[in-house]
Amino acid sequence: MNRISRRTFLASAALSLAASQLPAQGKRRVQRALAIPAEATGPQVPRDFVGLSYEVQQFADPTFFSGENEGLIRACKGLASGGVLRLGGNTGEFAYWKPTPNAPEPKHPHTREVVGEPKAQYYAVTPEAVRNLASFLKATGWSCIYGIGMGTNTPERAAEEAAFAAEALGDRLQYFQIGNEVDLFGRHLRDPKTWSAKAYLEEWIEFARAVAGRVPGARFGMPDVAARVSWLTEIADAWGSIQNPPHVVALTHHYYFGGPATNPDVNIANLLKPATMAKVQEMADEALAAARKMGVPVRMTEGNTCYRGGKPGLSDVFAAALWAADYALLLASNSYSGVNLHGGTQKPIANGLGGFLPGDVLLRDQGESEEQIEKHPHPFYTPIASFGAEYRMEPVAYGLKFAGGFAGATLARVNFSAQLQATGVNATAYAARLESGHTSIIVLNKDAETDLELSLDFGAERAGEVRSEMLLAPALDSRVAEIRSQEKSGLPKSGTYRLTVPCASGVRLTLA
Repeated sequence: MNRISRRTFLASAALSLAASQLPAQGKRRVQRALAIPAEATGPQVPRDFVGLSYEVQQFADPTFFSGENEGLIRACKGLASGGVLRLGGNTGEFAYWKPTPNAPEPKHPHTREVVGEPKAQYYAVTPEAVRNLASFLKATGWSCIYGIGMGTNTPERAAEEAAFAAEALGDRLQYFQIGNEVDLFGRHLRDPKTWSAKAYLEEWIEFARAVAGRVPGARFGMPDVAARVSWLTEIADAWGSIQNPPHVVALTHHYYFGGPATNPDVNIANLLKPATMAKVQEMADEALAAARKMGVPVRMTEGNTCYRGGKPGLSDVFAAALWAADYALLLASNSYSGVNLHGGTQKPIANGLGGFLPGDVLLRDQGESEEQIEKHPHPFYTPIASFGAEYRMEPVAYGLKFAGGFAGATLARVNFSAQLQATGVNATAYAARLESGHTSIIVLNKDAETDLELSLDFGAERAGEVRSEMLLAPALDSRVAEIRSQEKSGLPKSGTYRLTVPCASGVRLTLA
């Protein structure tokens, strides 16, 4: 692994050059011409497309999501000016609402203890934590998808918590989610012989109607499955037979590239290969077909590179940035309403995984000391890492931020990615018309060895100033990343702009 220090990298990155002047880095070059359309007729990317996902158990520290947590506020605002915070995760199924300091802990149902699944460690969600969340959202300018447990909860307690949250969060509340990764409940929370999409839907409706009884006009996202996107199809097929259904405004699901950390197939080469995104497209096709039946959008509310806390050397390096940018833009081009990458602090994530991070075990097996292990972000995939009082955007967050440059834009219906991959280079590209009216294109060169020499044809009748920025790092396995603005230049009279996109980097050009 390239262990260049953050300070050394940022110092070298200050030597800014226009993208077209960057020296070639790859072992070979591929040339390609792309015609950039002046108009865009594809999906519009919502302004709040970018999002983060956290465990509900972060509420156990009411100062975490708080208007006083300036470091986290600054990091979130640096990621997106108007993002979406989603609260859920495995630990959400073991939370209980504690409306007053003297309220007793409720009786909890029996759950099966399964290796690798979260242990039944119950904790309280308090009014203080929810009020502090409201101040956090106001300070960041973000909104919230509020998760309420179903696995060990009751409809009455869910409704009481929802009523308080709706009043405290006000217009910062987008919608409620009831239950997390419900397709996995059969592992430890429900009878595996009887648990199904049909059983889930019947139980969910009981919860949702209880919430709507306390919160008139309550909005919901569902079913928030871990992997079985087919459940969205089953729910959509059954939806028309439900009398007076709750107000569902989004179908939601999760996605992780692979895992756990100890799986040797979870590596940089497989993360970035075109076949990985081809599978994402298949998943999106199925989800979107269900959403069209219900007349709602789809949101990917939890996901990341490697499930169960991420993998060191994959989730916390620059390859994850290129993956995140490509993944987010692919879903945007499929009319998804947003992407929430999962993260947080170590304890809540570990508690949701049976008490430990598999990545830590991997590092110890590789001979890393405890001091070396602590220099990694924990969990390894978190977009925003905390090192004491310092909050820092990790490489995966830079990829999401880079894609977020298209928030509010309308995408062009041109498959540039297929044109680039036809040359044998592992690269993708997306074009959009920004809200300002300017045309912009993002090119992601995920190839480890090949530089792209592009001729971008904007049309001879067009003129203007070309602004560019790069998503870059010293190498795919570097633990740092940067988005660097480049020198401005004018568009030639021919309307063709030439540039080199080095291997393992991203470029965004905007014709102003």
